[in-house]
Amino acid sequence: MRSLGVCLLGAVVALAGCSEETNPRVVTRLNTDAALVGELPSNPLQGKVITSWIDRKDATMSTMFGNDVAWKYARSNSDSKYPAGAVLSVVTWGQQEDPRWFGGSIPQRPKAVEFVTVTGPGVAAYQRYEGSPLKKVASVEGVDPNDRASYLLAQRAAVMP
Repeated sequence: MRSLGVCLLGAVVALAGCSEETNPRVVTRLNTDAALVGELPSNPLQGKVITSWIDRKDATMSTMFGNDVAWKYARSNSDSKYPAGAVLSVVTWGQQEDPRWFGGSIPQRPKAVEFVTVTGPGVAAYQRYEGSPLKKVASVEGVDPNDRASYLLAQRAAVMP
């Protein structure tokens, strides 16, 4: 009789935990505001992360991605002489407070997406996309990359395990 009571109590507790109501604070939500929408030559989020940085003054967060060529070079070299075929892309988002984590910040809408494509020794193409949806606003190609392209090529890879 006692074991029957324990079994019934266990069943009641188990069934009580299976209610249809879910706590809205723990429901998984995707941050769709941070999605990249527009006329991009490729999806930078499919590349491998090379480094990231935060600009507190402008309240932005940026992540640099690279294709396999760029990622391998960044991991094994500290200079900015990427080989031909390397493609670096930087996505810059505005920041917003994370409603689920006190003191945390998450990406907001994208502010800019930049691409640097190395086509030969010292030759690179730079493209910048802005707006909503993202549209090309700058494009520079040549032997002497512009200041922004040079800055992006000079970024060192973050130390990762």
